[in-house]
Amino acid sequence: MNETLKRYRQNATPFLFGVTALVAATLAQAEPAAARLLPEKSQIVFASKQMGVPVEGTFGSFRAQVAFNPHNLEGSAVALYIDTGSASLGVPEVDSELPKATWFDVAQFPQASFKSNTIKALGGGRFEIAGQLTIKGQVQELVVPVMITQGHGQSIASGSFTIQRLAFKVGNGTWADTSMVSNDVKVRFKLTLAGLGPL
Repeated sequence: MNETLKRYRQNATPFLFGVTALVAATLAQAEPAAARLLPEKSQIVFASKQMGVPVEGTFGSFRAQVAFNPHNLEGSAVALYIDTGSASLGVPEVDSELPKATWFDVAQFPQASFKSNTIKALGGGRFEIAGQLTIKGQVQELVVPVMITQGHGQSIASGSFTIQRLAFKVGNGTWADTSMVSNDVKVRFKLTLAGLGPL
């Protein structure tokens, strides 16, 4: 009886170790990795036209919450928070107007945000992130194309999309005239992340 039990334990031990390792690997694969944004290597740019002349600005302050696993996109999520008071076109006279109620109304709406609902893989490091963009309390559904490249222990998520500023009540009153400031605003981004797992 003791010899039988001994043989059973000898045979079962490798099996149990194998099952344990398999479960651990599966859980590790399923758990989305939390990545850290590197602001000094990241950029968000917005571009439009004023009286037909291209103008371009940047947001100087933003943060991201990224939990991403390409093998578990249903469990992955992305959120981006932008400090609207950090918007700049590089012209002090113009920059002093942007925080006012006509434009970003920073006093009442200090942050804009994008929060993902679903993430879809397109192959080759390309993804589509569908979610909600909120600016000045106005919410719009948005699908953002993202390209992720990796190297030197970092990941770069980049892409662009176009929104209509009037849908978010940015530029009220006289500035609602789209012949003065175009309604279309193109947003480009490059977010450098540390800690994102391999694609």
